[in-house]
Amino acid sequence: MKMTMHIDEGLLERVIQTYGFASKTEAVDAALREMDRRARFRAVVAEGMGFAPEELEAAVDPDYDVMRWRVAEPAAKYGKSKTDGRKRSR
Repeated sequence: MKMTMHIDEGLLERVIQTYGFASKTEAVDAALREMDRRARFRAVVAEGMGFAPEELEAAVDPDYDVMRWRVAEPAAKYGKSKTDGRKRSR
């Protein structure tokens, strides 16, 4: 769908550069999808996923250290790399 919008150009450019989007449309689409994902996630959390607080607490190992695993994980890559769709020269 085509439409005219007033968008902060500096913000849009920073988002495109930071996440490696190929176009303004791709950046706006990703932003809208992310906002929708967050809203749906909040709704699921607010409903408690059908569990009582005690059940949720009992479902997690008390010795689980989430920060230990976060440090061990490699950094996530978002967006497209600069070489997507291009052949590498050897």
